[in-house]
Amino acid sequence: MTGMTLAACAVAGGVLLVLGRARRRAVRRLRGLDRVPAAPRPVPPDATGDRTAPTPSRLRPDAIRLVAVLAGVSVVVVVGGWPGALGAPLTAVLIDRMLRRIEPPAVRERRRREAEDLPLAADLLASAMRAGAPVDRSVLAVADALDGPLAQRLTRVGRLLRLGADPEEAWATLDVVRGAERLTAAALRSAASGAALAGALTRLADDLRADRATAAETTARRAGVLIVLPLGLCFLPAFILAGLVPVIVAVLGDVL
Repeated sequence: MTGMTLAACAVAGGVLLVLGRARRRAVRRLRGLDRVPAAPRPVPPDATGDRTAPTPSRLRPDAIRLVAVLAGVSVVVVVGGWPGALGAPLTAVLIDRMLRRIEPPAVRERRRREAEDLPLAADLLASAMRAGAPVDRSVLAVADALDGPLAQRLTRVGRLLRLGADPEEAWATLDVVRGAERLTAAALRSAASGAALAGALTRLADDLRADRATAAETTARRAGVLIVLPLGLCFLPAFILAGLVPVIVAVLGDVL
């Protein structure tokens, strides 16, 4: 029991360490999106004249890998013998892959806000273009009007377009935003053929709002089903024990 307790405490502590470091890393990444990366400093030569000495960030261990190793050690301690030795590597690999698929809450919140602001951004872009503004100025004006992570991406798009970058390269900044692929496709078609973009953006905004309403309705229906399921699991055994079991016992008593 002592070995099992120590193994469980080690795995739990490792998981908490991973989640905490992932959250801090995601917050630092979000805060540094609008910063211009500084030029790398030259690494001073060591005593042997080698300039490729590892930096402290390279020497920092991987927390997820550490948790996976602790999980493998826990399997060896709890199970023991050949089964534990064979299951430890499989457990370590499985835990490593599962933890690396967990999306930090800050990144999830950023994706949600970008998807929510996309219909409004499409409407504002259409209004600015109907007023006669070029695409780059329209994008920058909408970025100034919005507040959030989508505004940062639109600022990059507008600056790239103003600097004369290829439209496909500029609009590729929005590829990670859910639902923005249709906006990017419409913008690229307009850049290639010269077709009006304002009407396509208006229709896109309406479609995005309709998709959001449909997704919300689907989520509400799924929530209703998930709420009823625990109630059914609770009431069904009670119904069997209170309603069917006495009848079956009475019938068997009469027969026997």
